Amino acid sequence: MGWLILLTLVALALGGLWQLRVRGGLLTASAAALLLGASGYALQGHPGLAGTRGQDRAKNEFISLTAARHVFFGNFTRAESWLRISDALARKGRTADAVNILQNAARLYPGDAQLWVGLGNALVDQAHGLTPPAEFAYRRAAEVAPGYPGPRFFHGLALARSGDRAGALKDWRELLADAPADASWRPIVAQGIAVLGEPAAAASPAN
Repeated sequence: MGWLILLTLVALALGGLWQLRVRGGLLTASAAALLLGASGYALQGHPGLAGTRGQDRAKNEFISLTAARHVFFGNFTRAESWLRISDALARKGRTADAVNILQNAARLYPGDAQLWVGLGNALVDQAHGLTPPAEFAYRRAAEVAPGYPGPRFFHGLALARSGDRAGALKDWRELLADAPADASWRPIVAQGIAVLGEPAAAASPAN
């Protein structure tokens, strides 16, 4: 069943790219990324092992990781196909395989900040909290995309998911303080601050 799900996801991803009129070299590169990810799963995955339930992941997602990812990185990126496969594995409780997929992707595209952020998120899922490997992934994302807000936001979200409310609020307050008043991603940061108990006014840009 695991292999069928994996192949179905690959086919759906390629079909979606075709419908979006992705052609030529970009389509070839996307197909190669999907096939490499599937190969990595075939080599490192353990489809015969029973998966653990993915309920803990859902409980900790007071902000949807997928929705936040699309806010900061968009819906149609080179990394998205890898991340969708990883997400599907994580939902089945196969968190180690979800990590393996993104490790392979990050090796192939070491300059892709979205993949490093996704790897950090997957590592947090696997360990049920922020760990040194996850910290490294977020730090690496910040290094390859200096000044971009995505890595900072997801590091704060990882802190929140790990129970460090104060650390998350610190990250997000600093992020908002540095943000342009018209930044499209301000609302999701404000949402996170509000969910953690900070008054909504604290997330509003200064007049």
